[in-house]
Amino acid sequence: GVDKQMQANNATIRNFLSRDLMDVLIRVGLIAFLVVICVRVFAPFMGLVLWALILAVALYPLHQRLANRFGGRQVRAATLLVVAGLLLVGVPSAMLGSSFAGHVHDAYTALENDAIEFRQPDPAVAEWPIVGKKIHAAWSQAANNLPAFVKENQAQFERFSKYVLSVAASTAGSLFLFIGALIIAGIMMAYGESGSRAMQRIISRLSGVKKGLQVYRLSTATIRSVATGVIGVAFIQALLLGIGLFMAGIPAAGVLALIVLLLGIVQMPAVLVSLPAIVYLWWSGDASTASNIFFTVYLLVAGMADNVLKPLLLGRGVDAPMPVILLGAMGGMVTSGIIGLFIGAVMLAVGYQIFMGWVDEGEESATAESGQTEATA
Repeated sequence: GVDKQMQANNATIRNFLSRDLMDVLIRVGLIAFLVVICVRVFAPFMGLVLWALILAVALYPLHQRLANRFGGRQVRAATLLVVAGLLLVGVPSAMLGSSFAGHVHDAYTALENDAIEFRQPDPAVAEWPIVGKKIHAAWSQAANNLPAFVKENQAQFERFSKYVLSVAASTAGSLFLFIGALIIAGIMMAYGESGSRAMQRIISRLSGVKKGLQVYRLSTATIRSVATGVIGVAFIQALLLGIGLFMAGIPAAGVLALIVLLLGIVQMPAVLVSLPAIVYLWWSGDASTASNIFFTVYLLVAGMADNVLKPLLLGRGVDAPMPVILLGAMGGMVTSGIIGLFIGAVMLAVGYQIFMGWVDEGEESATAESGQTEATA
């Protein structure tokens, strides 16, 4: 009788466990299915929303200062900020795009009508180290018979044209993404207080109240630091190159400086502007050789100044070492593009803080144990 009772109890337990296990598996499966569907629906807008979130976090202090001047009107301050951003970025971008298209059309028409003329190169060009003779020979051939030179190097020109068009398309796409994200960021900033509380609750739920608040503050400070580094470096570099281009007598120096600013924001190298400017400087032959050498060195240094300025500006005001922020930003940009610049820095900074917190907890436990041992002795 006892054995039968035990067998009955075991069967009941097995049935209960099997039902619970089945319930758990069904719930986990439904949750996984829901997560996959949500991710697939949200995936096309992931980049846009992430950009909007980054812009909202970076611009929120400025938004709050504007809101205080407007008597606490959050929507009005956000609207003003978005309109100002669209005017500062959208209008110059449209003008530059129209100007670029017009210059391309004019150059193509002139090339078709054989209306482009090159003057003969200066003999000093052949004395340039390494590439001087090749440049002098190609320049002389283009000056003597441009149609034959273009036909002979048609494959290289086609590859270069495709590269320029791809860069222009990528830049245009990034600008449209930036404008769309700026509009969404304005909506986020208008309801920033409720959104901030919701984000704090989510992070606190995942990592605890104390650590959640720390992670939230660290993430916010890191995003603002990286944004300041990116935009600040782009502005400084545009200013340096604009001064150099103006002093060197390069046409449309102000427009080129604006292009440098936009390239810096989308994390493209400023040498895309400085190198053609140097080529024009030597090709025009309006200045002395000493002056050309000076401006060549200046434009090269200013074009690569971001390599020095970014380590100085990134990581300021963040409770994490600057090398950690820099490595996270650079590594994120290599793996995920410009948006990885922010995500990589945030992830590495948070990971560093969590790891160091774990190390500090171990040291505190060891100190407490040693103190108890000494007291017992």
